[in-house]
Amino acid sequence: MTSNAYIKLVPASLKETVTTEDIKELFQYYKEITSKTGKQVGWDYSQSAFPYEVKEKPEGKDQWFYLKSNHHDYNMILIGVDAEEVTEDDGSKRKQTYIQVTLPETAKFGDKAKANEFCKFLAKKLQGELHLFNGRIMYYYPRK
Repeated sequence: MTSNAYIKLVPASLKETVTTEDIKELFQYYKEITSKTGKQVGWDYSQSAFPYEVKEKPEGKDQWFYLKSNHHDYNMILIGVDAEEVTEDDGSKRKQTYIQVTLPETAKFGDKAKANEFCKFLAKKLQGELHLFNGRIMYYYPRK
C-alpha cells in the first residue's frame, strides 16, 4: 500500500511557496553536506546518504519527480508539490503550498527510512509543518 508524508508551508515558514526545482536544489545541498561529512571521517558517505538519482518525466514537469535507486536496499520515492485552500480560525481562506512525499507499493524498508530522513531535512530547512507517514506531526517553525 502506498503511504504519504506532507511538509506544509505555513505562514511562519521561511517560504510560502516552493517549486520542484527548489526541492532538487535542497537535495543537491544535502548531497554536498553529507559528502563533506564523509571526507571528515575518511569514508565515502555520500553514496550511502543519498543512494538515489533524481529523475523526472515530461508529464510531471514542475509538479513532481522521483528518486530512483539501483541499490538493492532501495527502490523509489516520489516527491510532488501542490497547494490546498485552508480556512483560518477567523473564517478567512488562504492558499497553502505543501510537498508530498510518497512511498509506492514497491518501496523497500530503506526507502521509508530515507524518506523520513529527507522529510525531516526538508521541513527543517523550510521551517514547515511535517505530517509523517505514521500520522504524527512535527513542527519546525517558530510557534507562539
